[in-house]
Amino acid sequence: KVALASAPICQAAGIPMMASTATNPKVTLVGDYIFRACFIDPFQGTVGAKFAFENLKAKKAACIFDVGNDYTKGLSEFFKAKFTELGGEVVAFEGHATDTTDFKAQLTKIIATKPDVLYVSDYYNDAALIAKQARELGFKGPMVGGDGWDSPKLTEIAGPAIEGCFFTNHYASDDTRPVVQDFVKRYQAKFGAAPDALAVLAYDGSYLMFDAIKRAGGKLDGASIKNALAAADMDVVSGHVKFDQDRNPVKSAVICEIKNGKAVYRTTVNP
Repeated sequence: KVALASAPICQAAGIPMMASTATNPKVTLVGDYIFRACFIDPFQGTVGAKFAFENLKAKKAACIFDVGNDYTKGLSEFFKAKFTELGGEVVAFEGHATDTTDFKAQLTKIIATKPDVLYVSDYYNDAALIAKQARELGFKGPMVGGDGWDSPKLTEIAGPAIEGCFFTNHYASDDTRPVVQDFVKRYQAKFGAAPDALAVLAYDGSYLMFDAIKRAGGKLDGASIKNALAAADMDVVSGHVKFDQDRNPVKSAVICEIKNGKAVYRTTVNP
């Protein structure tokens, strides 16, 4: 909400704006001075589908999502579109009401279709309950979700039900890329804790902006910096960044796997 309020002001003033974690697609559509460091919500659904089809070798998928939440609904819709495009089949697409705690009606329908993978786009609290109830009903396959899973409470609530499941995220602290490990080491030395995705995206957004100022050739007017920013093509902690025509970063996403109650880096999926 803050980014959507400030973007028109920056656009009207000709001041480049970098949103670090505003994932709503509408933010950068305000104008050509508005950029973001994070990928947008629909992108995660596409990456999740690609991982499920190519890495997990799933041929049949099912989706469950909160019909009252644009984030969860959007992820599932884009997952469905990409999974189908790749040649897979979405055998069930079940919505549930917001604040639902008993998902067994939807899960019973889903399990009857015998999916290879279950895409759970809900936030961690609902996803944890869905995982527990899916296991109780006999589903033994993997589950995949989005960055709404990124909380220690996911495994606290779900316990062993969520083991061996996966979610897309902006970054993983145990990614072995040197740029990641260098940042994690320096961040831990300064703050005494591993950086979360929000810290990484704030750092990357700042780095992209400073780099654009350098490449503007000493010109500090908004238009020069904006043009340099639009031409960015560089590695940052959260991946390699180029901007598309709407100033959204075209970059990879990481897949985290739940192992021994913790989210660990599994792989990187390119767009």
